[in-house]
Amino acid sequence: MKNRTTLLVTCSTVFLAQLGMSIYLPALPEIARHLSADASQVSWGLAVYLIGMALPMLFWGSLGQRIGRKPVLLAALGIYGVGNLALPLGQTLESFLFFRLLQGIGASGISVMARVLIRDSFRGELLAKALSWISISFVVALGIGQYLGSIIQVAFGWPSIFYMLGAVSLVMAGIVARVAFPVLTDESSPASSWSSYGRILRHRAFLLPALAGGLGYGVIIAFNTAAPLILQGPFNWSAVEYGLLGWPISAAYFLGALAVNRFVVRTGQHRLMALGVGLVLAGSAVMWLGSVAGTSVALLFWLPYCFAVFGQSLNYPISLSLANEGSPVNGAYAMALSGFIHQLMAAMIGGIASLIASQQAWPLSLLCTLLALGAMLCVRFAPGRKTV
Repeated sequence: MKNRTTLLVTCSTVFLAQLGMSIYLPALPEIARHLSADASQVSWGLAVYLIGMALPMLFWGSLGQRIGRKPVLLAALGIYGVGNLALPLGQTLESFLFFRLLQGIGASGISVMARVLIRDSFRGELLAKALSWISISFVVALGIGQYLGSIIQVAFGWPSIFYMLGAVSLVMAGIVARVAFPVLTDESSPASSWSSYGRILRHRAFLLPALAGGLGYGVIIAFNTAAPLILQGPFNWSAVEYGLLGWPISAAYFLGALAVNRFVVRTGQHRLMALGVGLVLAGSAVMWLGSVAGTSVALLFWLPYCFAVFGQSLNYPISLSLANEGSPVNGAYAMALSGFIHQLMAAMIGGIASLIASQQAWPLSLLCTLLALGAMLCVRFAPGRKTV
């Protein structure tokens, strides 16, 4: 029962943190007009958010190992809430980016502690299954979030998007304060957190699965960064039409995460992860070929992306589970380090996607294809991979 409560709370907090990535995307052109800035400049808000998520992750993991999971999760929810409530008050691009950074710092602690709490409660194949629910929360937030954001924008204006996030995050902090999480008594804290991170990083059994998950994650980040300019540009989609795209994206990730739940024990983690990365590569390659052909059919752009999302939903929870199993150090460190790697990669990829963002689809599609190729190489050379 306690494990179920932990799973419900962690999925809810991850859902809330990930909403910060996607819920404002349909309002991006409107925010740009409010700030008297170019839409491409405002699109840097996603990269800045990801930088905020990446930079303090190792600190959050070390802090959670030393003072406990709940205090760190409460502090992260508080920072996230304040960042959201303050963001609409800014009147310049610089203030917008600063509060996006603050949001990301809070979301960083939420993400790390959610994964660590799952790691505290589950092991082995059950860990991969539990992490698949975290993945569901992640992508449902990405998909439904942008639809919800479009509805809130049309009904109440874009500032209400962030006010809603801030209020809900503070309510969630009150709920977390009342929950009793598992207390581990069989783990000792190493003398140096940083030496532990260095030791973990040197193990291929940790590093390659973590990189495979991060590169696949980068495909989603790149698409979310550049797709609004493409679909609301040459394809002439409205904010609501772009928001509706969240439904097939969420369905694709949800089905993939359910497949992990159902088949990971029977199929094996390595084989299922290889299948997932293959689908990411295939979907990205079709996107690229369609964009090079110069087609004006939007379906040939977003439908292959949904197949890539399905593949990443297979890849991501298993990559986290295998990286955790490949760690030579117990405790919160492996989950924090894998999260740091993923968010650092996402911030870099988001920055690249912002730089190449245009109303043409082929630069984004090519970037996604290259990322998927990198993930495939990581899976190919990961220790413990079984040849089919």
